[in-house]
Amino acid sequence: MVKILRIKPEKIKYTDLSRIHPDYTNKMNKAYNWMAKVYGAFMLVFPVWKKWIKNVIPHIKGNTILEISFGNGYLMSQYASNQHEIYGIDYNEKMVEVTRKKMKDKGLDIHLLKGNVEKLPFPDNSFDTIINTMAFTGYPDGNKALGEINRVLKPGGRLLLVDFDYPKNRNVIGFAIVRLWEKFGDIIKDIDALLTEHNFEFEHTSVGGFGSVHLYIALK
Repeated sequence: MVKILRIKPEKIKYTDLSRIHPDYTNKMNKAYNWMAKVYGAFMLVFPVWKKWIKNVIPHIKGNTILEISFGNGYLMSQYASNQHEIYGIDYNEKMVEVTRKKMKDKGLDIHLLKGNVEKLPFPDNSFDTIINTMAFTGYPDGNKALGEINRVLKPGGRLLLVDFDYPKNRNVIGFAIVRLWEKFGDIIKDIDALLTEHNFEFEHTSVGGFGSVHLYIALK
């Protein structure tokens, strides 16, 4: 039996938020202007990304659905139908344009908006399910983002979140993947602690990346 090399618990450190640039979101947004042109190609050469984010689909419940930071709309195109009331919000205007065209071409009536997760333009208790995949590590203030998500989620509604965090078994490969992702500019957060702080009841599953990619099913 192969022994798994594990990182010591004291090595597990999350991004120091005091070192985040005040204009972090706008700097990342400029990078996504470029990514909007190549995002589709990226997903073709890195198909496991699609597999990771599609893990949320079986867990979508209810009629009103919000996807936050939907990127090029790939995931939305996999679950969207005109039998549901679906909203999407993304900070990057080019991603909104790309996804709006994609949904229109598919004959889907989806409500897409440009906006910031830290100030969602929706009333309290609006959605049955909120989806957020591979985007939470791109928010400078995870606490504020979760507060807004909690606000617009209906009582009993669910948040489906997929993103990077350290592997629960602290294996060295998953640990290295998370650290590499942080070097790319993302902000690694203690997702379990944040969900607990906002009174979510949640289940956790590792879905890839040697335990570094996590699916959270969180109930309000």
